[in-house]
Amino acid sequence: MKNLFVLLKRFIPSYKRYVVFTFIFNFLSTIFNLFSFAAIIPILQIIFKVNAESHSFVGWDWSSINNIVYSLKNNAMHYVENLIAVNGEFVALCMLAGFLVSMTLLKTGSEFLAGAMLVPVRTGVQRDIRNKIYRKITELPIGYFNEERKGDIMSRMMGDVNEIESSIMSSLEIIFKNPLLILVYVFVLFTTSWKLTLFVIILLPISGWFIGNLGRNLRKNSLTGQQQMGSMLSQIEETLGGIRIVKAFNAENKLIGRFAKINDQIRSTFGRINRRHLLAHPLSEFLGTIVICVLLLYGGMLILDKSSSLDAPAFIYYLIVFYSLVPPFKDLSKASYSIQKGVASLERVDDVLNTVNTITAEGDIPIKTFDSDIEFRNVWFRYGEAWVLRDINLAIKKGQTVALVGHSGSGKSTFVDLIPRFYDVTKGDILIDGKNIKTLNVFDLRSLMGNVNQEAILFNDTFENNITFGVENATREQIEEAARIANAHDFIMATEHGYQTNIGDRGGRLSGGQRQRVCIARAVLKNPPIMILDEATSALDTQSERLVQSALDSLMKNRTSIVVAHRLSTIQNADLICVLNDGEIVERGTHEELLGLNGHYKRLFDAQSFK
Repeated sequence: MKNLFVLLKRFIPSYKRYVVFTFIFNFLSTIFNLFSFAAIIPILQIIFKVNAESHSFVGWDWSSINNIVYSLKNNAMHYVENLIAVNGEFVALCMLAGFLVSMTLLKTGSEFLAGAMLVPVRTGVQRDIRNKIYRKITELPIGYFNEERKGDIMSRMMGDVNEIESSIMSSLEIIFKNPLLILVYVFVLFTTSWKLTLFVIILLPISGWFIGNLGRNLRKNSLTGQQQMGSMLSQIEETLGGIRIVKAFNAENKLIGRFAKINDQIRSTFGRINRRHLLAHPLSEFLGTIVICVLLLYGGMLILDKSSSLDAPAFIYYLIVFYSLVPPFKDLSKASYSIQKGVASLERVDDVLNTVNTITAEGDIPIKTFDSDIEFRNVWFRYGEAWVLRDINLAIKKGQTVALVGHSGSGKSTFVDLIPRFYDVTKGDILIDGKNIKTLNVFDLRSLMGNVNQEAILFNDTFENNITFGVENATREQIEEAARIANAHDFIMATEHGYQTNIGDRGGRLSGGQRQRVCIARAVLKNPPIMILDEATSALDTQSERLVQSALDSLMKNRTSIVVAHRLSTIQNADLICVLNDGEIVERGTHEELLGLNGHYKRLFDAQSFK
């Protein structure tokens, strides 16, 4: 239950006024409920003609709880006796029945108000958890997503958060209400007969042990089930993303079999969970019945013992209060099963929320302009144990176009990912205008840069919203100008709704070249002083490449550009070309200078020329 209290401590304070009102209304409901029970004793005495001793009014004695309870009982019975003497038994019975109805109305009204106070808490906490996990996901470094499955992250954000709401938050009313009910009822039971109550307290822990053992197993199975759901969502996400390859390689049956296996595992796990959950109510009811029967036997023995102060009406009242104590215990036991399921989901959510962001802020120096250069100084970087970049030293002057070439896996994309701090260097420093980028405000740093990647990353939205992504208050004229520079305006205007046309999931309604030109228009509108182009034309056909390359040439004018290139024909006019091999810069120079070296670059160039 530690995680439950952590959850409440973390999220409930924002809604403390609702919680306070919930406790107040629950307390009132409990008091009104006890008053309604108390009305039953004189009603039974009147109906069954129970001969009760006469009661005389006594002064209120506030010296101890026992004296207060005695004064209350005695004077209440004195009032009922006077009521019968003055108005007759039937009128008194009607008045007691009216009192019972009034107390029940006040009780149920208080219960409703207590529950209504919790609605903003339940919905608000669920919203807060979703906001926190979404914010955390957007803040985490890219390296985190290389190690985690997208489907599992989606499962945590949707499935686990829903489970927290349905399991934990739906139990809040029980958590806030039932302990209060139990405390008040136990107090009343003690004042009625402390012997019976001590006897009951000895019995209850035994039944609690059975219930607690069941709950612990449920939590373990729930955690397994949520992990399996994450695996299923991962496969669904991979299948949808790679459906062309699945069909091209006739792999449908293979994936269907894999999915069916995971599905069977989920069915088996949640079958065990549901069976244990269903066992909660019968088990608690059976154990409660045993306790009631033992209580009846022991209470009957006390009544038959003439020396006992417990009489039949008081015992009936005791049984009514005790039986009213059983449902809160049963609800708590059921809630404990639900909470165990929810805590398993909460642990999975906390795995994300507690993930340490490795892109730490060593400073928060603002930077609004790029004035001089970008310098890599003795930079080393690795994923895990394998070095990807080794001892990189390079200065990129403002206004230069620097191209990075080399075989796949030589470290080109990692090189450009270090500049906006998608990753942090393992050793060495990267400086902009002489300032270590680790000391700069990350938002300001990335505001200086625009990215166009090999994969055209677009969103299921309109052309306009994709182009203005990350840019506030752009005018229509600015949007159209950016699209014209990117050679995108004409095909956008040819669509049904122009710039308001939805481009589909990941831009699925567009060709590869069109998607890339929309990405270029987005970078143009941002108008950053530094452009990072990561193989922006490598996946395009020749005609699309010409259009995109023309747009890129317009984009790079008067900007500092770092270009990762696969096709060497696109970077022959670069101011500096760096050849990477096994994470090291093995050659650098202009196109002509590198050809003259007759080394790595010459071999790359000849291989492409031969093609």
